[in-house]
Amino acid sequence: MPRQARLVFPGVALHVVQRGHNRKACFGHDTDHLVYLTLLHQLSAKSSCALHAYCLMTNHVHLLLTPSEPHSCAELMRNQGQRYVQYFNRRYERSGTLWKGRFHSCLVDSAEYVIACHRYIERNPVRAGMVGSVAAYRWSSHNGNSGRIDNKLLTPHAEYLALSQHEALRQSAYRQLFDRSDDPAFLAAIREATNGGFPLVGEKLKAQITASGRRVEPKKPGPVPKTVRQEDLLTGELGF
Repeated sequence: MPRQARLVFPGVALHVVQRGHNRKACFGHDTDHLVYLTLLHQLSAKSSCALHAYCLMTNHVHLLLTPSEPHSCAELMRNQGQRYVQYFNRRYERSGTLWKGRFHSCLVDSAEYVIACHRYIERNPVRAGMVGSVAAYRWSSHNGNSGRIDNKLLTPHAEYLALSQHEALRQSAYRQLFDRSDDPAFLAAIREATNGGFPLVGEKLKAQITASGRRVEPKKPGPVPKTVRQEDLLTGELGF
């Protein structure tokens, strides 16, 4: 069965996940993170993708970005993956693939989902038990989005800007979003949507996607087929 084309709308954010092959580490040293982010800065601009949030975990990467063209995200991830693998293989004297096949992605639209996706991405190290607070993790966008540092990789999303007209108040409001714990229902929803390529969007865009013939959620499981016991088949064949 051919793979379903990625659901991409220029100007609508995408949550992207790229995982390491066989769950192996993609980053072994601080220098690796710096090289990845340097490439991301260069290539996101070249591919016309606005980067809103990111988190580099040990064996996978989360990005929240908005492509300006239908091909922009695929171009970015292809070039980013190739360039980083070349660096990684040279540094560690290895060969072969680093990434687990194609990346996963889902559309993210509306204030409800965009800001929740920011939190989901930047809270990854806390959920994994790597750090005690989001601010303690160096390799995510949190300190940039919260105003603690100036992060030139980031382009604010419209929903982020809508938190407040004033920068200081906006950054304060953003920090307060991380005072509460994760919503288990949203965690399940974004993981299912990202792995399956389904959108997390508002009703207007959902209707537009549905009208195009694409499903906006996974198929519900059908009834479990009844099984026929081997003894019953034998009985029927013998005429009993």
